[in-house]
Amino acid sequence: MKTRIVIWGTNESDEKLLIAIGLNAPENKVDIYTFPENLATEVFYNLMMNQWREGMDIEFPEGYGHINRPLNMSESLLPENLKVERTDLIQRAQTEWHFVVLSSKLYQSFKDEVSELKEKVARLDSFDPKVWDELRDFWGKVQGHINDKNLFRDHARKLKENVNELFSNLKQFRKSMDDEFKAKSKEHASAFFEKLQNIEERISAGLGLQPIFNELKDIQKDYRDAKFTREDRKKVWDRLDLAFKKVKEKKYGPGKEGQSNALVRLKRRYDGLLSAIEKMQRSIHRDRNDLEFQGQKIADSDGQLEAQIRQAKVKMIEERIRSKEEKLADMDRTKEELERKISKEEAREVKRQKEAEKEKVKETIKEKIAEEMKEAAEAREGDAEKLEKAAEEISSAFSGKKEAKKEKDSIMDTLSNTLGESLQDVGDTIKAVAMVVGDKIEDALEGDDDKVAATEKPADAETTNQMVTDETGSKEEE
Repeated sequence: MKTRIVIWGTNESDEKLLIAIGLNAPENKVDIYTFPENLATEVFYNLMMNQWREGMDIEFPEGYGHINRPLNMSESLLPENLKVERTDLIQRAQTEWHFVVLSSKLYQSFKDEVSELKEKVARLDSFDPKVWDELRDFWGKVQGHINDKNLFRDHARKLKENVNELFSNLKQFRKSMDDEFKAKSKEHASAFFEKLQNIEERISAGLGLQPIFNELKDIQKDYRDAKFTREDRKKVWDRLDLAFKKVKEKKYGPGKEGQSNALVRLKRRYDGLLSAIEKMQRSIHRDRNDLEFQGQKIADSDGQLEAQIRQAKVKMIEERIRSKEEKLADMDRTKEELERKISKEEAREVKRQKEAEKEKVKETIKEKIAEEMKEAAEAREGDAEKLEKAAEEISSAFSGKKEAKKEKDSIMDTLSNTLGESLQDVGDTIKAVAMVVGDKIEDALEGDDDKVAATEKPADAETTNQMVTDETGSKEEE
């Protein structure tokens, strides 16, 4: 953020001036330099733009004007006799510089606290947990302002360097405590490994999975609260994660994740949305807690500077909460839409399964009927050959006589009609039986147990003919 600007303007006599404005943050003032047009040569203008504006000092020519004014938000940055075209640039500089002054004061207060901590550490001859905690709390406070971008990067870097130096001095005293912590971490890791080894053996033995899963969740809670070194924590987590995966594989079987039908995709999206909604709710809850915390801290602020910074943060948090609540409302609407889609897709899935079962049974019946008709046709083919052979023998016995010819024609017509009617009757009977069986299949799939039971009873020829007549008549009425 620049603390110097150079801009063209005019005075009360409409004379053109080169105006240079610089912030004096420690005194909360601004220095305004004015250069008449005859002094603002091209060379001098370039020096002001490329060097002075970037923080370097240059020699000003004689005859320039200087005004020193306090910086505040209620009055304009420039006096009334100076006018510029880019008023937006002046207004923005005034707003930004007000923040620069507040941030600089905050940095100075932190710098004084660092000096006090340096004196305390210098007086130590062994590790003092109180000093460590005080330094840690101080850095936590500084880190909070760094995260909130209340401190400039250069100021934050200097504070961090000083605090790191103090931490390094204290860590030399704490080395023995670190060795003890590592030993305890190894003990905790061994205890977790024993529990997980027992669980893995029970999984392999095929014992109840739900109690094992609940036990793993309890171990996971203990794991989060346990104190580990980074290496031990990773080892325990890898073993715990592997145990969870084994339980899920035993319970649901491998390859469940490969399902890709529409219903599964909707449910996965729905589960992911629920997780996102939960995270958003937690985020809003944290922001509300932060908002309440900032409100309390405003009342307990050490000074007006910190109160002003926290008031600015309150507005930022409120805007963040509003934005998140809008997103949460959109997510809730999406959730309702997904629930409707899942309900419809589940209904379609049930219908598809019923249709698939019905078609499967129908195909089975069709294949069986076709096979029976083929066998019947083959049997009738043999009978037809015998009848034709007998007809020829009878015809040869009456050859040469008109009566024989008439008798032959009569016998052949009779055999043909008889055979044709027989074949037609068989075909009609098969069609009628297939129709009845098909109807009964549909009734069975729709849950009509009484009709299915009636069709499955043994029946003689008369009963079968009556059943065919009843069913075909019923179909016509429908």
